[in-house]
Amino acid sequence: MTNNGENSVATKLAAARTRLILDKPFLGALVLRMPLEMADPAWCSTASTDAKKIYFNYEYINQLHNSETQFVLAKQALHCALSHFARRGHRIKHRWDLACEYAVNPLLIEEGFNAPPGTLIEDSFAGMTAEEIYRCLQDKDDGDADSSNHEDEGNDESTDPTDQQQDSPPSTEPQNNEANNSPDNDDSDQGNNGAPQPATMSQQELDNLSVQWQQRLAGAAQQAQQAGKLSASMARMVEFMLQPKLPWRALLARHMTATARDDYNYSRPSSRRGDPSIYPSLRSSQVNMVVAIDVSGSIGDEEMNEFMCEVDAIKGQLRARISLLVCDAELADGSPWIFESWEEFCLPKTFTGGGGTDFRPVFDWVEKQDQAPQLLVYFSDCVGKFPQYQPNYPVIWLVKGNASVPFGQRIQLN
Repeated sequence: MTNNGENSVATKLAAARTRLILDKPFLGALVLRMPLEMADPAWCSTASTDAKKIYFNYEYINQLHNSETQFVLAKQALHCALSHFARRGHRIKHRWDLACEYAVNPLLIEEGFNAPPGTLIEDSFAGMTAEEIYRCLQDKDDGDADSSNHEDEGNDESTDPTDQQQDSPPSTEPQNNEANNSPDNDDSDQGNNGAPQPATMSQQELDNLSVQWQQRLAGAAQQAQQAGKLSASMARMVEFMLQPKLPWRALLARHMTATARDDYNYSRPSSRRGDPSIYPSLRSSQVNMVVAIDVSGSIGDEEMNEFMCEVDAIKGQLRARISLLVCDAELADGSPWIFESWEEFCLPKTFTGGGGTDFRPVFDWVEKQDQAPQLLVYFSDCVGKFPQYQPNYPVIWLVKGNASVPFGQRIQLN
């Protein structure tokens, strides 16, 4: 590797970072937080990050166009801003890396970036989080005879949750092998010239870094918004990342319980009791709830069953009478299904669904009833047509994905 070559790559990276700051100040501000360092190609075949720096393979960057270099830098910064490095838990690294790629790449393409050849894109994963995509990949691998090999690859690299996020998993990115097999890429010449692989970090260090990136994310978004250069898709992503991350079961139980809170009755007792004293007595009335489920095709059976079991458990404690509505673009035949407080809350055996998403039929049905419910819980990805006006009863949206809602309380499913 010649000094001229190093200088040309350094110039390309500097130009890409400058262009990001000018054209995409939100992403540019995130990239600016991370020093760039050339890595040893023995461990970094494309680009990688440890949430502190961006490491790059010289030959890989050297073969990219300037616009593709912007994509690579923005992607590493976005992985950090989304705290992908701290969210893996005990998931298999290889599969988690794939899920993170599928989650981030569409966001950057929507922003107008040019992706390098071989970038992982899957239209069906658009708008999904890495956790949701991971489950889809798991389902796919379960039916794949070679899935065990993929898991072994992930485990061979490391089982520690502090592994660095590579730009593209080597086993799935054609350009990685092309970069490493390039005639100009001589490992004997470069092997000792790049930075070694960063040391793994403790969970406490990862958590601290995640908090720092949350602060950077909020600051960068505020600056870009003030400049009028924060896109709608990035604004939604920021809102999703900065909302409180509390368990959805606890939040759902809290709101349902608050809606159905028991009250005390101070009415005078019957004179036949002979005691003139008035003591408060606990009065508990039955709660009238409506539960609506989006069956437009984006909600999986496993998630639906999990949701139904959770509502059923809470329902028994609240003495709730539930009207179940199943809806995609219109109410399913047979709606509503009525469940008394002593009956098990479950999905009907058969119902129509799988079309587009329109929330208005559910709210139209409620409006036609004699009495408004104490609570409506809607389980959906919240990508569809909403009512024009907010209803006069509480609404909880249990949301899969990162879509926003125009009214009511939003609870994140994952």
